[in-house]
Amino acid sequence: MATKIILAVILLCSIIIPVGGFLLSKRKEGGFKAALGCNLFFFFGTLLVADILLFSGNVQAAGDAAEAAASSVDGWRYMAAALSTGIACIGAGIAVASAASAALGALSEDSSIMGKALIFVALAESIALYGLLISFSILG
Repeated sequence: MATKIILAVILLCSIIIPVGGFLLSKRKEGGFKAALGCNLFFFFGTLLVADILLFSGNVQAAGDAAEAAASSVDGWRYMAAALSTGIACIGAGIAVASAASAALGALSEDSSIMGKALIFVALAESIALYGLLISFSILG
């Protein structure tokens, strides 16, 4: 219980202190870089303290090694599926933002190129669908 309270306090401090530093340093040149450095310091500091607090203690042997290995493999499968979908969706969002703004600019000049512009936007969106298909194949 004390570990959870300590981690909650450290997490809140790692959020409040960099935001407060950024708001106070808005008037100075380079305040953003200082706030970013402070944020990175507190993030990795919180990560280090969480690792020390959560992974220190008694180690107990698993009852069945095969069962422990199977649960570990399932965890990695879920992690891989989540990463493939998430990273593909982020990439698709960036691609659609660029393609859609260019398509709207082109459509404002010549409305006869609607089909070509739509194809480029759909190609950018298909990146997210490919990531989703890969995650289904990982989980299946």
